[in-house]
Amino acid sequence: MVAILKKEINSFFSSPIGYLVIAVFLIINGLFLWVFNDNFNILNGGFADLTSYFFLAPWFLIFLIPAITMRSFSDEYNQGTIEILKTKPISDWGIILGKYFASLVLIIAAILPTTVYIYSIYELSNPVGNIDFGSILGSYIGLLFLASAFSAIGIYTSTLTKNQIVSFIISIFISFFLYYGFEGLANYNIFGNADYIIQQIGMNEHFKSISRGVIDSRDLIYFISITLFFLVLTNFRLKNE
Repeated sequence: MVAILKKEINSFFSSPIGYLVIAVFLIINGLFLWVFNDNFNILNGGFADLTSYFFLAPWFLIFLIPAITMRSFSDEYNQGTIEILKTKPISDWGIILGKYFASLVLIIAAILPTTVYIYSIYELSNPVGNIDFGSILGSYIGLLFLASAFSAIGIYTSTLTKNQIVSFIISIFISFFLYYGFEGLANYNIFGNADYIIQQIGMNEHFKSISRGVIDSRDLIYFISITLFFLVLTNFRLKNE
């Protein structure tokens, strides 16, 4: 697994892909939060918090993470190197986890620089330092669990096709539906008493729960289950190729 992890990370950073993903994520967030004169601008909000960032970040990750993971197995299938990879002394799970953790490392590298926003709102608050650290910490933890689930989805969809673009689109669709689709369906009030249950199936509800600063084991189990589910599907696909 470690060998695959190193290989994937080196692949990310030996080409413009890794730097481009990090740059795009940081630039887009920076523009919306500090430059554009819109409802997400922290300076226009009147409150020293990162609510806008934690609202926008998951939507950006829905697109950025599939861009990272789309080549994980699609590229191996397209170039015919998957057979060579599977003949090496490493298990299918070792291959999967190596690629999975490599994509997760890249996402964490993109998220880490945004912690400078904490210092910014710390200094902007009145009095200085009057911010909700518990909520911010919870939101970052929630963002990491979201990223882990999106990465697992992206790794799985990359096993479905040799075409990276198709993998990218499928990954976006599944990630979007799991993040907001169930909540969107519940908002139509067409399931009666089951609307609450439908809403609880979606990622957004669990992300918002963690973002309140209270780490509930049910939310953590939910994200871990989603992640493991798609990694198991990936392993199933790999064994049947």
